[in-house]
Amino acid sequence: MYRVDNAVIMAAGTSSRFAPLSYERPKALITVKGEVLLERQIRQIQSAGIPQIVLVTGYQKEQFAYLKDKFGVILAENTEYLSRNNNGSIYAARNYLKNSYICSSDNYFTCNPFEPEVEGSYYAAVYADGETKEWCLKEDENGHIQSVQVGGANAWYMLGHAFWTETFSQAFLSILEREYELPRTRGLFWENIFAEHLGELPMKIRKYQSDDISEFDSLDELRIFDPAYKAKSGSVILADIAGRLGCGEGELKNLVPVKDRAGYVTGFCFDVLQQAYRYDYESKAMRRL
Repeated sequence: MYRVDNAVIMAAGTSSRFAPLSYERPKALITVKGEVLLERQIRQIQSAGIPQIVLVTGYQKEQFAYLKDKFGVILAENTEYLSRNNNGSIYAARNYLKNSYICSSDNYFTCNPFEPEVEGSYYAAVYADGETKEWCLKEDENGHIQSVQVGGANAWYMLGHAFWTETFSQAFLSILEREYELPRTRGLFWENIFAEHLGELPMKIRKYQSDDISEFDSLDELRIFDPAYKAKSGSVILADIAGRLGCGEGELKNLVPVKDRAGYVTGFCFDVLQQAYRYDYESKAMRRL
């Protein structure tokens, strides 16, 4: 058994698919079923007796500052959050990695999955009945991850947290530091790097029920999980749009971010009453498509 030293929570990304809520506040700080999403996860980690939480911020980092006083978390900054994938957040927290939970800030755990002692490195997974576009896993006879591929059917797929033993942390960081400056590395998830080095990074699957772990990639998905968002999202932008169109917020659907040529999010498209619109953040202009 490995005594857990800390939990590293990655909260640096822009969560552009969660438009427009993520434009106004980080996705991790939205309220879900009466609790701030990230605060719920922090409380679960602390109730498991884990002594240290490292929160990696980037996008709208100032909005996370209160958590240092409220919960005593350590704030680490990923200054490359716009130009790198989440391997940049792992790198930003590299000096803290020991026997560590690696967490995403936007997961909702129905029951607390965290423990003060863990048997070994693992990645949480739930089962997909039918086809999925998620990261699918195959395991060997001992439960170790044997292969990782994006997309599959009737398979266990990555969702939620992971646990790294100190040995795993050292091995992963050795690979990351060796490959960090390679141009191709910038766009990789840490899971990509793991998948490319399975022989050096033994890790098991820890299996959960499908309703144990939730993740919301869009406002439409959140509305299914928390019906309160159907009527009112708390977004000033959506309230303004609904007022201008004379409809309820719940009628604004299929919200998709719009990016410029440089990859920056400039607004979003949405449907209302079978009509498509585009909204621009800077000008607050809205036009039919």
